[in-house]
Amino acid sequence: METIQIQRILEAALLASAEPLSSTRLAGLFTEDEGVTAADVARALEALHTDTGTRGVVLAEVASGYRYQVAGDVHAWVARLNAERPTRYSRALLETLSLIAYRQPITRGEIEQIRGVVVSSNMIRTLEEREWIRIVGHRDVAGRPALYGTTRQFLDYFNLKALEDLPPLAEIRDLEELAPQFEFEAAPDRAVNILPAPVEAAGTADATSDFSAASAATHLPLPDATAPAPDPDSKEHLA
Repeated sequence: METIQIQRILEAALLASAEPLSSTRLAGLFTEDEGVTAADVARALEALHTDTGTRGVVLAEVASGYRYQVAGDVHAWVARLNAERPTRYSRALLETLSLIAYRQPITRGEIEQIRGVVVSSNMIRTLEEREWIRIVGHRDVAGRPALYGTTRQFLDYFNLKALEDLPPLAEIRDLEELAPQFEFEAAPDRAVNILPAPVEAAGTADATSDFSAASAATHLPLPDATAPAPDPDSKEHLA
């Protein structure tokens, strides 16, 4: 099969799909008789990516696979098609999500210890309903509290292929830089230290620590090497 035809088939499949498609699924579109190899698919995807360099859409690779999406420099105009107001998220919710993303697996109690405030059940439920976090195991202590981690949907939403692609904390000066598309509810200015210090030593004082470039010099280890392994009955853990 000619290369241009492979590209046309892949492009059509990606545009028709409601979710990202992995290279394996894309290769599965072709039969053995058609003689299209995984290498052929990889070259076709690279060519499609190059072709979108100056267009209003780009071919992006995220955790779940490949997808076409609106180019960042024209997103503001395309967003005007959506007449509904975007969902508003509290700063507390983003702080909680950030702690889970950078310090997973982590329990609700550990999040509360670091933030210095109670984490509401509604906040955890919202993150679970968005399919950004999930229970990945249980801490082997009294009560066996649930351990939370992020999902493939979280990575896909933030255009990440893996957790290692999260921006190093040394490059982040404020929480809003983690997700500039969020609209924040009004809340008192407060910074949270989500550096990889042991939870037992964090204490409530961390809730007012300086969250700035001076606070971190390297990327966080992912996942926390001191945490126990997830339950064997749980689904794949994306840490």
